[in-house]
Amino acid sequence: MQVRRKARIAVLQALFEWDLTNHAPTEALQRRLEDLAVPAVGHSFAYRLLNGVVAHRAILDERIARHAPEWPVEQLAVIDRNVLRMALFEIAAGGDVPLKVAINEAVELAKTFGSDSSPRFVNGVLGAAAADPRCLTLPAHQEEAATGADAAAASGK
Repeated sequence: MQVRRKARIAVLQALFEWDLTNHAPTEALQRRLEDLAVPAVGHSFAYRLLNGVVAHRAILDERIARHAPEWPVEQLAVIDRNVLRMALFEIAAGGDVPLKVAINEAVELAKTFGSDSSPRFVNGVLGAAAADPRCLTLPAHQEEAATGADAAAASGK
């Protein structure tokens, strides 16, 4: 399995735990990285993704609500909600992950961990979001805050 895919799985599991139990997400991620034997090269990618989702959760949830208006974010399946958060962050963060790769990886996570309808739902929401220029970037002041403040936010402090 590819390093980044393993890292995404670890992040999804950590976000799932955080969403349900409010455990510190960075501690949950550390355990998942060890459990899944993610190579060290994938750790920085995983922490950046986790910290970005945690720091930008409100913005990401607003984008989910905009593109899935029939489904209140808090009522979405926990897996679907966090897969969407992860992909929307990857799309907007302007990293080295192409748009189509971010969507494909999200659909694969939904196939593996979600319900039978999850892949189609995730693909539809992300397809709509990808067509919305507002979803392709993050506000500059919040992107800068994500580099340092995320670690504190993700650790639950």
